[in-house]
Amino acid sequence: MAQGDPKDLYQVLGVSKTATDADIKKAYRKLARELHPDLTGGDAKKSERFKAVNEAYDLLRDPEKRRRYDAGEIDAEGQERAPQGSYRSYAETDPSGRYEFEGGFDDLGDLFSRAFRQRQGAGAGAQGSPFGNMKMRGQDVQFHLEVGFMDAVLGAVKQVTLPGSGRIELRIPAGIADGQTLRLAGKGGAGVNGGPAGDAFVTVSVAEDPVFTREADDVLLDFPISVDEAVLGGSVEVPVPGGRVRLKVPANTSSGKVMRLRGKGVQRAGKPGDLLVTLRIALPEHEDPSLTEALRAWRAQHSYDPRAGWKGNRR
Repeated sequence: MAQGDPKDLYQVLGVSKTATDADIKKAYRKLARELHPDLTGGDAKKSERFKAVNEAYDLLRDPEKRRRYDAGEIDAEGQERAPQGSYRSYAETDPSGRYEFEGGFDDLGDLFSRAFRQRQGAGAGAQGSPFGNMKMRGQDVQFHLEVGFMDAVLGAVKQVTLPGSGRIELRIPAGIADGQTLRLAGKGGAGVNGGPAGDAFVTVSVAEDPVFTREADDVLLDFPISVDEAVLGGSVEVPVPGGRVRLKVPANTSSGKVMRLRGKGVQRAGKPGDLLVTLRIALPEHEDPSLTEALRAWRAQHSYDPRAGWKGNRR
């Protein structure tokens, strides 16, 4: 952490500088649940801390940004550090209108050229102020939001509270991926002198589901079947995103057989994904003497090698 930074991002999240990515994610999720405006009754201090936690996590979750932050190449806001000296903001100009600068001539020339371009677009403005009455766009802000697995698969509309923007309606598109960012135009910081507001960028984390997993637009499900269903076949009811359907299990089904239910995956407009059901033979929890005896009798009269032709035999 370089001297002069207004905050230490590791302290904001309550972790050490040597924390792993998993530690940082765990700390962020804990704080986000504690400080979210929807759960704190609009507490102003907690809302500000919630915003700071989101901004800290947004930088530290990115390996390259974290490396550069630790090396002092960027500050806590993600901005580049001046390599030759530094200069203060225009807000710190003294009453005489003079601007105090510390650094080399290259930096000074760049400062003047940028100030000239800004003044060209805005006119001379108020006397003694480099910006005058120039309209300036508000600052972009970063937030994080955790959504449920099914909301990411099916799409959803959420009522969320963004500090500074109040309660808004946020559309979660079907098929959104973990880590994807949504842009909310005009929901960032307020503009200056009547300038447009900045944007809000919401990075989405998708929660895990206890039953389903996902590969791109396909949803995956491991589904248990009984021995008799595997041997004799049958009809079973399986869960799908948004409901349940009947699935026909063919007779003589081996454990690991994959059944594809088309259009039952991610509900992306135009081309939904599929649900891939992997059938797993589940034996009774406790030994069934009649089943054991029947299989012993069957083994005595029949013989087959399930590993015949198996690729592992060639190793």
